Amino acid sequence: QVQLVESGGGSVQGGGSLRLSCAASGYTDGSPCMGWFRQAPGKELEGVATMYTYLSHTYYAYSMTGRFTISQDYSKKMLYLQIDNLKPEDTARYSCAAGAYSNGDGYGPCSPFAQSRYNTWGQGTQVTVSS
Repeated sequence: QVQLVESGGGSVQGGGSLRLSCAASGYTDGSPCMGWFRQAPGKELEGVATMYTYLSHTYYAYSMTGRFTISQDYSKKMLYLQIDNLKPEDTARYSCAAGAYSNGDGYGPCSPFAQSRYNTWGQGTQVTVSS
């Protein structure tokens, strides 16, 4: 079983940067897809960026390119999300998730749009951006 713990959120002014961290523990071999999702108040959960951790292949949701960078330290079982030039609309709870490598529902493997494939979630870390 995989456990995920996020950290690194906080309150920042617009234009600033944050680096979110996700520490994975437990049996992670069956969950090579990992990623970051966010949910703003009153809005649906949306994918930000994901990774096939075995090969460090990265995938970004369409609106998340440019300011978001997902990375990992595979040996330490750490997943990161760098967010630059933060905007007030980035205010949300950011969660780390892990899941199996699969496809067949119209999305590619480890897709940030295939949220149902991610069966392990952390508690999340809050990011609040002021203008």
